[in-house]
Amino acid sequence: MAPARILDSPPAKLSSAVEKPTVYMLDTFHPAAVAFCQARFNTILPDTPEHAQWRQKAKYLLIRSSYLTAEDIEQCPNLLAISKQGVGIDKIDAATCAARGIKIFNTPGVNAQAVAELVLTLTTAVAREVCSISVRQASGKRVPKETCSGLILHNKTIGILGMGNIGKTVAKMFRGAFDAPVVAYDPFLPLDAWPELPHTRASTVEEVLKVCDILTIHVPLTPETKHLISYSELQMMKRTAILINTARGGIVNESDLEQGLRDELIWGAGLDCHEQEPPSKEKYELLWNERVVSTPHIGATTAQTQQETATAAVARLYDFVSGRNPGK
Repeated sequence: MAPARILDSPPAKLSSAVEKPTVYMLDTFHPAAVAFCQARFNTILPDTPEHAQWRQKAKYLLIRSSYLTAEDIEQCPNLLAISKQGVGIDKIDAATCAARGIKIFNTPGVNAQAVAELVLTLTTAVAREVCSISVRQASGKRVPKETCSGLILHNKTIGILGMGNIGKTVAKMFRGAFDAPVVAYDPFLPLDAWPELPHTRASTVEEVLKVCDILTIHVPLTPETKHLISYSELQMMKRTAILINTARGGIVNESDLEQGLRDELIWGAGLDCHEQEPPSKEKYELLWNERVVSTPHIGATTAQTQQETATAAVARLYDFVSGRNPGK
């Protein structure tokens, strides 16, 4: 889906706060996106007194990281639409929204470049043991070159689970950077997807696992994808394979990943998503594993991407309120 159209200026008929539709922001947003929103909506910010009445009064909500449970939604008698900054909507009870006819909008595609660049960063960091070497050196330890090993990524096969905007951007990036053969799996896209991008289309997840040197995940967290990668899947992979998850925590069974790394089933992993966020260092062994590079769900966390995705969320909601088709 293409990102929403960004309007240059609001129509004159919505020039005053009284005439503007009211939207409640449940989270903080990039200042430029807030200004963009205030030009189009009567915008109720989280730090204002009237914000406390969002459940009772809101017709429209803008969210970034908040959860909207079934109970929250049931307490919103006037709610018509929710616009979410970012791709994932798993923090929103979609079933309750559907039963009420409440629209949910997100911003697919807008963050693809930023997430793909983090996939590249995590992959190279894992391959060259950057994290463990840096930690040893920063602690004052001597790091002899003969104690360092690593993997060459040139011409290594990248396996991609999920052929959406991010998966496609990753595929292009790895082909350009490493001349990487691409093997991709997505049961929901037609067989002729990505016609301009050389790749092999896999018919099963297992087919990808057996041939890839790098496995990167770009699917939503659903009942079908929960623990999609567990111990049995790790056993199918090469001992020199790298696993990257920048999608959602829970798609990878982290207990099985811990065991798989102990058993040296794969080379290492780069994780931007965790089953517990933020992960607890007391309970989270993966944080201490030298073969793991872990980041706190920062795939879309660049200033440019935060501005673009937040503004797109506002624009999609504004298109809906104005009677236009969001995203067109």
